[in-house]
Amino acid sequence: MNSPYLAAVDVGTNSFHLVVVKLLPDNSFTVLRKEKIIVRLGESASQIKHLTEEAMERGVDAMKLFGITAERMEVPLRAVATSAVREAENGEDFIERVYESTGIEIEVVSGFEEARLIYLGVIQALAVVKERIALFDIGGGSTEILVGERGTSLYANSFKIGAIRMTQRFFPKETISKNQVEKLRLFLRGELYFAAQEVRKRGPKQLIASSGTALTIAAMTLADQGITVPEPLNGVSIKLAHVHKVVKQIIKAKSFDERAKMPGCDPRRADILAAGAVVLQTIMEELGFEKFTISSYALREGIILDTVQKRAGSEGETPIHLSDLRYDTVMKIGRIYNFDEAHGIHVAKLALQLYDDLSSLHKLKDDSRELLEAAALLHDIGYYISHASHHKHALYLIQNSEMLGFNDEEIAVIANVARYHRKSHPKLQHAEFAELDSRDQHRVGVLAGILRIADGLDRTHRRVIHDIRTTYSSKKISIATETALEEEATFEYWSVERKKGLLEEVLDRHVQLQMHIPEVHRVV
Repeated sequence: MNSPYLAAVDVGTNSFHLVVVKLLPDNSFTVLRKEKIIVRLGESASQIKHLTEEAMERGVDAMKLFGITAERMEVPLRAVATSAVREAENGEDFIERVYESTGIEIEVVSGFEEARLIYLGVIQALAVVKERIALFDIGGGSTEILVGERGTSLYANSFKIGAIRMTQRFFPKETISKNQVEKLRLFLRGELYFAAQEVRKRGPKQLIASSGTALTIAAMTLADQGITVPEPLNGVSIKLAHVHKVVKQIIKAKSFDERAKMPGCDPRRADILAAGAVVLQTIMEELGFEKFTISSYALREGIILDTVQKRAGSEGETPIHLSDLRYDTVMKIGRIYNFDEAHGIHVAKLALQLYDDLSSLHKLKDDSRELLEAAALLHDIGYYISHASHHKHALYLIQNSEMLGFNDEEIAVIANVARYHRKSHPKLQHAEFAELDSRDQHRVGVLAGILRIADGLDRTHRRVIHDIRTTYSSKKISIATETALEEEATFEYWSVERKKGLLEEVLDRHVQLQMHIPEVHRVV
């Protein structure tokens, strides 16, 4: 039974955020607890390409505290990592250390998925779900920009212009020169130019900002005007003219201590405030807005809503299929690459039938079923590049597509399953497969083995095998195929005989086909 409580952690570049909520009957939620720990995971001399030992220790300690909180409250926890872990060459080492120390599995998401999750958080905080809005979130390592309407992302992008990253690159000392500021502004305008055109042509009606940088600038502009800073700041609007004034004051300050003492400033952000403020100011200018509105909800609340939506999509359904968002994402990618849609859908149907019939044998979790469905739908998109090695091209295209609704681990599994739908079996000599952990390597083997047989069962793309029923014993897997006429399925049977080896290997049983011709089709 699903818990009425959920916890989410935003594993950010600058800080880690925990939120614990109680779910309400209408699938909204009320916040029970919030925690924030400044970790500076992305604090590195190598532009977040490598997490330092000290930073990883701080991160593990923070996750331990959050894990204890969730355990004491008996709340299931979901953690999502962003820019620092996404980019660092040793990001996987950090994830493994957290798992070994806490049992918490951290998901890594793309910048596009991060933007979508932030949007889900924003529409819970502000009554803007029916409006076309633009939003931005300035993190430590990256900044996400999105245009959304009615809960759907119309445009999303992620830029490596976070507050920590820009501080390291342009403001290495406490005192900031006019020349340094101009260099940063020019860099930001170049980075944001095409995104600004995309946002402007979609005509959003208002600009929403989330994250610590926006909250701090909002508090400082209110304090500068002599206005009491409310708690929370959610829904407060700040004019660009006031931002200009406060940014000048921040840049003019000669030290971190002087910035920290400015009214409304969060002292913990004093060392990265100037760069973050210039990023915020430039975004407003480039997107063409004279004010922004604060959302006190962001990624962590978006994780909650995304989890609720995934739960709602699976409740009462046996078996679980791809959610609407995931299915739409997969089909959009398939159509971009001109896939044989009917073949993909039929192979997915047969693969899922095989998966379900063997569920007590392979013992994979329900999320694997969804990944198999996605891989089955997309397994042939590599034909877009060329027929030769199209399975390898499929891996590349899936890994480099905007897979909204999927985290990086899931994308890697989908890509590998599609890659192994033909030719060689998974091998550690293959770089993309070797990068998976042992659990994912095992499920890639099982799912790819199933996909190979399902694809073989539609070798001619004519869907002559309508359905399958699968049973198994200690030594054998028997697949009963339903077809109109035996001779119509000759190539299908031949293909399965060639492709069944992987499933036989991973499940340690011989695979045998059994033909079934319905009475209505029998020739007397």
